Amino acid sequence: MLEDTIAAIATPLGQGGLAVIRISGARAVTVADSLFTPAGKSRKPLATAKTHTLHYGHIVRDRQRLDEVIVSVMKAPATFTREDVVEISCHGGIRSTKTVLDAVLGAGTRLALPGEFTKRAFLHGRIDLAQAEAVADLIKARTNLALSAANEQLAGKLSQRINALRDDLMQMLAHIEAHIDFPDEDIEPDTLDGLVQRLENAGRLINELLSTANEGQLIRRGIRAAIIGRPNVGKSSLLNQLLGRDRAIVSTVTGTTRDTISEEAQIRGIAVVFIDTAGLQESDDTIEREGIRRSRESLAQADLVLHVLDTSEPLTPDDEAYLAELADRQRILVLNKSDLPNRLGQAVSNGSPAVSVSCLDGQGIEALKEAIRNRVWDGEITSEMLEVMINSRHQEALRRAGASLQTAREQLQAGTPLDLVAVDLRIGTNAVGEIVGRTTTEDLLDSIFSTFCIGK
Repeated sequence: MLEDTIAAIATPLGQGGLAVIRISGARAVTVADSLFTPAGKSRKPLATAKTHTLHYGHIVRDRQRLDEVIVSVMKAPATFTREDVVEISCHGGIRSTKTVLDAVLGAGTRLALPGEFTKRAFLHGRIDLAQAEAVADLIKARTNLALSAANEQLAGKLSQRINALRDDLMQMLAHIEAHIDFPDEDIEPDTLDGLVQRLENAGRLINELLSTANEGQLIRRGIRAAIIGRPNVGKSSLLNQLLGRDRAIVSTVTGTTRDTISEEAQIRGIAVVFIDTAGLQESDDTIEREGIRRSRESLAQADLVLHVLDTSEPLTPDDEAYLAELADRQRILVLNKSDLPNRLGQAVSNGSPAVSVSCLDGQGIEALKEAIRNRVWDGEITSEMLEVMINSRHQEALRRAGASLQTAREQLQAGTPLDLVAVDLRIGTNAVGEIVGRTTTEDLLDSIFSTFCIGK
């Protein structure tokens, strides 16, 4: 398939000022040349153009002008895919873009598979597998922190550590296999101790990387926070304050919210999907009961619970029941209506952090945002942490590597035959290599690149 020349729309579908159609492969320039008519006095074919140059003209098929375009010519190997690449910038209407793409496909290319451009960059050695995943993370980044983490991984910060670890493991494996080939020469005690120490160091590095997994996933996917409480305590007002705009209808009438409302916001660099729920209570109304059922469903799926209480009223039996029911959840108590006299009475936190707010004037909202951030992420987010934020695939590979290397170390210390030690050491080395693609399978690559958009 690497011999094919591929093409796809590289910009989002829909109406816009511009759209870009990307072509990559050995025939990329030839295909573009067959459709492109340069404007002005210059009539030189694109094949004679210097690399990384722009050319103004028209896309013409069957003597019919399809669009006015700018064509970028980039010749191998100094391109994203390390193949010849041509990008056609045309007008961004749905019909005009598709018309140009159809012409390109009809001139001798095929439609690219999801992620195929990035896959070619990996297969041609321009980036490793961890960097390829960072491309997808960069596109999907929902916060500045996620963007920073993706850029660090794309720059190869994680890959450098992984490659250094794999190289060290390969050296140890070569050392042990050399002794297997020459069984008459025993490993010297100091050499054995050195190998054990190096395996311990490798294990520590793996544990350090594994410790970033939860934070890495948090930065990439964000969290879901359910705003719950009995009716009319200010849940919808709280949502509006957190979003900084009026999203939910606010009324003094009990039961205004009958369905869940989901909206995303950045809270201290973390993507948080806030879910405003119907008030938790018993009801004979069919529609209200459905809203409560959906609230319960959202509550079960939430990573964080914002339990809203009305401080201007005494604690009710429903409040007490929900406080007890949610005691084991990751929760923040939001004590609303702090601008009014406090009639809530005794402390109700039960170990959960509590923040006083007034959804009427926004008092305490910034403190609540800080409490949300502290509840899901304890400590400072440093640039060093962002450099090596592993994803779930890396986490699984490192866990396998750590277990195998621990077994290899224990076997070395116990005097187990070296051929058995070598088996576990090789398994661990291969697992580490999977992260950057130095050990891989076609199924793994298909699984990773199928999550990309077609034009990438």
